Amino acid sequence: MPFPGNELRILLAKHLAAENAHDLDAVLSTLHPDCVFEDLATGQTWRGHAGAASHYRQWWDAFDVAVEPRPEGRSRWCDDGTYVGEARFVGTHRAPIFGVAATERHLDLPFVVLVGFRDGLMASERFYYDGAALLRQIGVPVPKLEP
Repeated sequence: MPFPGNELRILLAKHLAAENAHDLDAVLSTLHPDCVFEDLATGQTWRGHAGAASHYRQWWDAFDVAVEPRPEGRSRWCDDGTYVGEARFVGTHRAPIFGVAATERHLDLPFVVLVGFRDGLMASERFYYDGAALLRQIGVPVPKLEP
């Protein structure tokens, strides 16, 4: 499925709008029932609609987060139909996450996502971001490594 047409681009836009509105039902309507979400920074993996719901609740409960394009970001469709995009999570830390109590600190976290598709729906998302940067931004002391 090289370089998909407008259907998958429209699906991604619908998914992102629902995600930013924190509309779980609308988000799930864009996902394949057997979807897999992988967060490489935390080592977490979620499967199916119930798993995807847990993934979104984890982030939405902790942050009033939205996904925004990075000004210098890029996105590409791969030959196999996978979408690769750069974006950022932007929001405020409002509730506990990863054992860290709410700090009300601002989050602006760049990330890369790889999105796979099946049967006209999103089948997978794999997230790459700097976990130490996330912790630093919400006020957890994490030493910076010197070169």
